[in-house]
Amino acid sequence: MFNQNLSLVFSPLINTNLLWALAILSLCLIAVMLWRRARGVVWRTLTTLALLAILANPVAREEERDPTPDVVAIVSDRSDSMSLEKRSQTVDAALESLRAQLGRLKGVETRFIEAGAQTFEGTETAANNGTSLFAPLSDALADIPLDRLGGIIMLTDGLVDDATPAVLAKLKDVSSKSAAPLHVLLTGDPKAMDRRLVIEQAPRFGIVDEPVTISFRVDETGTTKEAAQPIPIRLRLDGIEVAATTTLPGQVTDLTFDLPHAGRNVIEIEADTAPGELTEQNNVAVTLTNGIRDRLRVLLVSGEPHPGERTWRNLLKADPAVDLVHFTILRPPDKQDSTPVNELSLIAFPTRELFSLKLAEFDLIIFDRYQRRGVLPITYLYNVADYVENGGAVLNAAGPDFASSLSIYRTPLAAILPSAPSGGLYEGAFRPHITPQGHRHPVTAGLPDGGTPTTDPSWGRWMRLVESEQTSGVSVLTGPNDQPLLLLDRIGEGRVAQLLSDHAWLWSRGFDGGGPQAELLRRLAHWLMKEPDLEEEQLLLSDRNGQLLIERFTMKEEALPLALTYPDGHVETITLAPKSDGVFSAQLDTKQHGLYRADDGELTAITALGPANPKEFQEVVSTETRLAALVEATQGGVFWLDEDAGNTPYLRQTKLNRDAAGNNWIGLRQNGEYVLRAVKETSLLGPLLALIIAFGFLIGGWVREAR
Repeated sequence: MFNQNLSLVFSPLINTNLLWALAILSLCLIAVMLWRRARGVVWRTLTTLALLAILANPVAREEERDPTPDVVAIVSDRSDSMSLEKRSQTVDAALESLRAQLGRLKGVETRFIEAGAQTFEGTETAANNGTSLFAPLSDALADIPLDRLGGIIMLTDGLVDDATPAVLAKLKDVSSKSAAPLHVLLTGDPKAMDRRLVIEQAPRFGIVDEPVTISFRVDETGTTKEAAQPIPIRLRLDGIEVAATTTLPGQVTDLTFDLPHAGRNVIEIEADTAPGELTEQNNVAVTLTNGIRDRLRVLLVSGEPHPGERTWRNLLKADPAVDLVHFTILRPPDKQDSTPVNELSLIAFPTRELFSLKLAEFDLIIFDRYQRRGVLPITYLYNVADYVENGGAVLNAAGPDFASSLSIYRTPLAAILPSAPSGGLYEGAFRPHITPQGHRHPVTAGLPDGGTPTTDPSWGRWMRLVESEQTSGVSVLTGPNDQPLLLLDRIGEGRVAQLLSDHAWLWSRGFDGGGPQAELLRRLAHWLMKEPDLEEEQLLLSDRNGQLLIERFTMKEEALPLALTYPDGHVETITLAPKSDGVFSAQLDTKQHGLYRADDGELTAITALGPANPKEFQEVVSTETRLAALVEATQGGVFWLDEDAGNTPYLRQTKLNRDAAGNNWIGLRQNGEYVLRAVKETSLLGPLLALIIAFGFLIGGWVREAR
């Protein structure tokens, strides 16, 4: 239906500026005539005005207009905090009431928008912007001019994180009208009790086995200072409780603890749950600290000069994190003279200092083709065995010496070595093979050109093997006739490895095509020094493009089902599927932010998916504070809904510049916007009529002056 609109406009026959100049000149001449009281001034004035009217060309303009409806935006908050209390149910009830009322209003177009927390993509550094309502609102209104916006109604708990001053500028339209009114319908209890833990300061990096300090505080709402009680606090590291304390609300507290390992350390601080609080999810705060080893101290004792000696030295010296102490015993077994042993060293061999006073300071001791010669007293070798039992690491890189009568197996070290020499040597070409267990062990699994459980490796051959009988540990490499070549074992709290050949250096020289000598020895050394990434039994959780990746590394044939605890507390049983030798995995598509825990009865793992501490749950008590400034600036209203939304305000259409809200009503602005369909213009002074009027005034003046 079209509206007719009639108006008077001017369509000058000459340039507008020239017309104004003529009008001003004419008025000046008329003023002079009036001052001099000239005869016929009235008729001359009328004639002048008639001529100016002809030049101005008055036109009657008739417009055909198509009214456009006013747009009302209804934004429903569906963020995670709306799951608390009965907020979502209240919003649904209020939404139904508004739908019914809007259906009875004329000239209104309604747009319903559901918005809330921003989703995350990718890694832990993804967005953590909390509840976003205005960005989806802006997207939904992008196709209309803001002149048509009649009002915005938000149904929320008030915990909106993108209510910035810039939003108000976007809501203002180009015609300089005031912004459309923003009305807020709030749900939830503003006086509810909640407790939240906030990390004030946490280190991103720390030295392994040295203390680090983390600062935190606990905030409470809905309680009084007089009623404040000490709050028990627990600190967990990778899911294991390592410290505990108490604190008072609002008080900054420090906790100090040692980082146990290199790599990522997941630190949780948890406050006890208070009776009647809204949620437990913000009682836990998570931070990630990377453990860095200060320096790895390695003692390398070479029993005699040989080509493989430099292989070990080059490998360890190439690692900037390793402090290497290297001693070589220079006299070979077949050299017989009367020179005392202690006079053969280029420097005095500090046996007492190394093997008694400072033995525990070393992370790894390597005996490279070492044999008994009286250099190290038996007492010191007992110290080495005890050192392993208490958490140290020993690598025996054996050569022909191990099969001789001077073998270190005939010392106290026999108690920690995983094989006993049989007395024979295999001297001939052979290709090392990875055992079935070796294909599962991180030291040898996936070595380049190492083949598979059903195919042979393609790397180069070695030329010597010390024949021995395995007594303990795991064999990950074998030689001819399935003789053990590389054995790994755990003794007490420490670790031992035994390489039963001194020809690994052939790979580094490229003999027979070479092989991954540096990678094998690097893995071997770091496994001995307990690098977390080289553990045989591992349970890992990680964020993979917004999905939760669960990986279980094991030496066993199967992986046990595990219990996965979600951030909201519910537990789900997950069955892992085989991925490769010794690796089982599952990938879950989940949209919950926060802390995930996995436990298979043997190992536990923990990770934060998305932001470590979701902004959505940092504050959960309903509030009008965040939106108050925007509501006031747009002259809207704030209304608190009861639980069943029975007090939902009623809607009313209002004129521009009128009140937009009352105690129990919401005003929707009537903008009166339209689309112009057609325009018809009719000149009020036709040429003939204009001339008749002008000449009539001229004749009238002439007749009057002629009397």
